[in-house]
Amino acid sequence: MKCAVCLVVLALCFCAPSLMAQSSDHVNIGIFAEYFNLSRTSPHTNFVGLGGRAGFNVHPNVQLEAEMGYDFERAFVSTFTNGASGQLVRVRTRPLHALFGPKFMTNAGPFRAFGTFKVGLVNFSTTAENVPNGFVGSLGAVTTGDTRFAMYPGVGVEGFAGPFGLRAEVGDEIYFDNGTRNNLKASFGPVFRF
Repeated sequence: MKCAVCLVVLALCFCAPSLMAQSSDHVNIGIFAEYFNLSRTSPHTNFVGLGGRAGFNVHPNVQLEAEMGYDFERAFVSTFTNGASGQLVRVRTRPLHALFGPKFMTNAGPFRAFGTFKVGLVNFSTTAENVPNGFVGSLGAVTTGDTRFAMYPGVGVEGFAGPFGLRAEVGDEIYFDNGTRNNLKASFGPVFRF
């Protein structure tokens, strides 16, 4: 863990001159709603939660991003002959995702497509506490709980009207636990750039 923190600090130090040389659109901050399909269980478990991300440009088409998401509810979908219904239920098992890596953008205009590849961790903690206390407990359980190395390749689109925008992203969050575990992950939310 200390090694990962040192690498992030080192990357920020090397990228700071590039960040300061740009005149606009060099920092993005956003929040998102997240869907995480845990494929290890049968049937798959669908989690939903919230997260935040921050990124800064190291090149007009490359951004370094860090994000963290906390999934505290489970989505249940029931299918009937005349349609389907869904329900969100607070659960005790709550995944915490922390990822860092580059985002490669098509252009610097108001609409752009992007690809990303991030590495980090996913932690599966169990709690009956409310969401804020459960989140704090999950952060504390990273070093003592069920934490796994994770990789995340993803793609998405974002559109801006001035400094405000919306972003949609989908990818495969892969973690390693007695083999490779592939899991669909999607997020959507507002972004502010300056």
